Amino acid sequence: MDTTAHFKRTIQAYLSQRAAEDTLFTAIYNKAGKNIDDCVTYILNEVQKSGCNGFTDGEIYSMAVHYYIEDDIEVGKPINARVVVNHTVELTPEEKEEARRQAVQRVQNEAYQRITQRKPAKKENGNTNVQMSLF
Repeated sequence: MDTTAHFKRTIQAYLSQRAAEDTLFTAIYNKAGKNIDDCVTYILNEVQKSGCNGFTDGEIYSMAVHYYIEDDIEVGKPINARVVVNHTVELTPEEKEEARRQAVQRVQNEAYQRITQRKPAKKENGNTNVQMSLF
């Protein structure tokens, strides 16, 4: 399944936080046979069945919780989708440094490409005005 990794991380972070805060949900969250990939597949299939394009966080999180609570749930076929999450992404200092390094490398590559692709100046056709020197 090809979903936005950020969507999967967001769902997993919510479920992990809920499991840490709710001891009853912890046992449900750790059930054998349940995993985040099937959870995301279930959510995407439910969204597709609904015909709607936008959902609140609570609606999506409740689908994820429902997947973990139900023992006999039809996950559905994997869906190849691009999911948009309207949350701010917080980067670690290492990720920020890597992004900065990649940006600098891109700028250097673009500058090098511009320099190497410059055309030489055209010479004028036969009109060479050369001043002769007597010395």
